[in-house]
Amino acid sequence: MSSLTKKIVIVLSAVVFAYVTTGYVLGRSSDDKSFRALAAYSEVLSRIQSEYVDQPNIPLVTNGALHGLFDSLDAASSYLSPREYSAYKERSANGAKPKAEAGVALTKRFGYISVISTLPDSPAQKAGLQLGDVLEKIAGFTTGQMAIEQAQLLLTGDPGAVVKLSVIRRGKTEPQEMELTLAKLPAPKFAEDRLEGDIAYLRVPKFDAGATKQIRDELLQFQRQGAHKLILDLRDCALGDLNEGISTAQLFLASGTITTLKGQSVTPEVSAADPSKAVWSQPVSVLINTGTAGPAEIVASAIADNHRGETIGSRTYGTASRQKLIPLDDGAALILTVANYYTPGGKEIPAEGVAPTEAVLPSPEELASGKDFPPAPSSSHDDPVVKKAIQILQGGGAARKAA
Repeated sequence: MSSLTKKIVIVLSAVVFAYVTTGYVLGRSSDDKSFRALAAYSEVLSRIQSEYVDQPNIPLVTNGALHGLFDSLDAASSYLSPREYSAYKERSANGAKPKAEAGVALTKRFGYISVISTLPDSPAQKAGLQLGDVLEKIAGFTTGQMAIEQAQLLLTGDPGAVVKLSVIRRGKTEPQEMELTLAKLPAPKFAEDRLEGDIAYLRVPKFDAGATKQIRDELLQFQRQGAHKLILDLRDCALGDLNEGISTAQLFLASGTITTLKGQSVTPEVSAADPSKAVWSQPVSVLINTGTAGPAEIVASAIADNHRGETIGSRTYGTASRQKLIPLDDGAALILTVANYYTPGGKEIPAEGVAPTEAVLPSPEELASGKDFPPAPSSSHDDPVVKKAIQILQGGGAARKAA
């Protein structure tokens, strides 16, 4: 067996090990099937090497095969070549942050990098990127089989650097060529407002380190100003630290489970409410949409499943999970999802997202108009999701208050 063949078998073994337990857990038949797959993969590579019409470029074949192994896994799992892993380590060293970036949350769709959401006033938003856009090429590189981490590297650099994109948008037959100018992102601004009577509005764009403290301060300020009801807008909020999502949920819960982390090789971790950290016991409505992901999904599901408030809008994206970095001997690395977060009601967030308790869907006329629905998140009364939240908090729906 050649060294390249061994490399593929080793990587495939790692993937199988991460997702298929031994016969002690799932039965000997599953274990046997895993090893038969390894043998088949080894034979295929050997046949390509010896019988293909031309002498194949084995390093290229191997690299493609290793990336392709992850196509049937979740979007966050990926293979990093030695070169890609080296760049990844350089960026991550000592917590180093890029000088400038795009401000976009990414996933994979149809094997290509795609957009979940963009930050307000970010280069990505200014360039016109939106939910569902497939980035066919970034800086001239095709994103087929590209790791999300590699795409993020291509979208970071020096302030003022221009990155060319080839974007496939829903309803368009040809890719659109776009340019995005990288910029240093300022600290995220929380949008706050006072709506009807005693209703406060707070929009959270991302859950960076320190977001919980900032949200806590805003809630206390609202209380001092006489607000007794809250609209928490988590639409298009897809970036940040999952632990910040857990600690933010604790601000609204005096009891109950917030989330559970579960995976085959991970000891289950239950995150619970802490009454000493709860600061908002009044009614709350949480606004969500398809651009809501990660830590924001933990907050939304904790509030809804513990009967503290309604989730209003549309189903979230579904990305709350934990990854593990596994370096390989040749300098490459694997990024494997090893555990997923579950709602208090037991639903797997990456598999199902978070469904709204009160759905707000476009009318046939709004669909026919071709305009975005709902409009960009804001506190405007013209926003149908905000309008629904106000109706619920004013007593036209099931506003919930902590027991």
